[in-house]
Amino acid sequence: MNSTLMLRRFCCCNATVTSSSAVSSQKKPLVFLGSPEVSATVLDSLFNASSKPDFTFELMPSPVAQHALDRGFPSDLIFTPERAGEEAFLYSLKALQPDLCVTAAYGNILPTKFLNIPPMGTVNIHPSLLPLYRGAAPVQRALQDGVKETGVSLAFTIRALDAGPIIARKTLEVDDHIKAPELLDLLFSEGTKLLIHELPSLFDGAAKEKAEPQDDSKATLAPKITPEESWLCFDEEASVLHNKVRAFAGWPGTRAKVIVIGTKNDQDILDLKVITTRVSSHRNHVTEEDEITFANGALVFPCARSSGLEVLEVQPPGKKVMPAAAFWNGLRGQKLKIVKMERVLPAAMSTL
Repeated sequence: MNSTLMLRRFCCCNATVTSSSAVSSQKKPLVFLGSPEVSATVLDSLFNASSKPDFTFELMPSPVAQHALDRGFPSDLIFTPERAGEEAFLYSLKALQPDLCVTAAYGNILPTKFLNIPPMGTVNIHPSLLPLYRGAAPVQRALQDGVKETGVSLAFTIRALDAGPIIARKTLEVDDHIKAPELLDLLFSEGTKLLIHELPSLFDGAAKEKAEPQDDSKATLAPKITPEESWLCFDEEASVLHNKVRAFAGWPGTRAKVIVIGTKNDQDILDLKVITTRVSSHRNHVTEEDEITFANGALVFPCARSSGLEVLEVQPPGKKVMPAAAFWNGLRGQKLKIVKMERVLPAAMSTL
């Protein structure tokens, strides 16, 4: 991704919120904050909502500046400060006099000076069922834990990390194969629907009255993922590794070190990216310790408790993603073995 698109985006829109009985409407300034491409889901949903009679938007926010410009958003209302606490940005924000601010995958805790500006508050679309998975990587950590159910929350933003009162939430079931990028898109899509539905109550103050405080005693954390965590450690069970592959899909991905043993017992260590996996339904299928076999179109890695991780897609160094069968055929009779790696734990994080 272009480095300029990694800057956090601040955009202003004027929203007209009306009811069927309203004779006239009052324009409500709204500021949107977003950073990664997934925030474009929110933007496009707001564009679509603008055509509905109850929600008329004159200007729309974009988390990606170029995307906003392509949709005709005025360039002078796109701000790209590195931090929301910059005095120049706060001055510009006050000048806009927003009634409400909305964040989606913004990535930084907002300072008190920012939170004091919009009278109706700042609202965040958070892809978890708060107070579960507060933090930078809620979707990834939920998949890594193998959850069968997750969701998205619409909550007011306070200084404490993802700890504000909850306005609305939506629960979704999680299957055994969905990866983080797909689940993230799905959750932000559902979260945007919650936002659109709640905009009238946010602007008239009803949302503040009905919002429910979070139970901090039930809070769990979702610390930021580091590249060092991407290595697969095969002394864990196959189900744990399969969940990690799904969770770390996209970035940083998951990797395995394997030994390629030639026909003359010459050896070479290969750094293999593991793209798609499933848990083997068979047990005790490995004939030699740490040997990687091939069965049913998959590379089978032996794991803890006699379980097996079936790798369906890989990416060798300098090559494109390929099916496991193509990689296996390219070995031309050479054998594969696992290189043992130490498990890397997530970095600790503060709840502020």
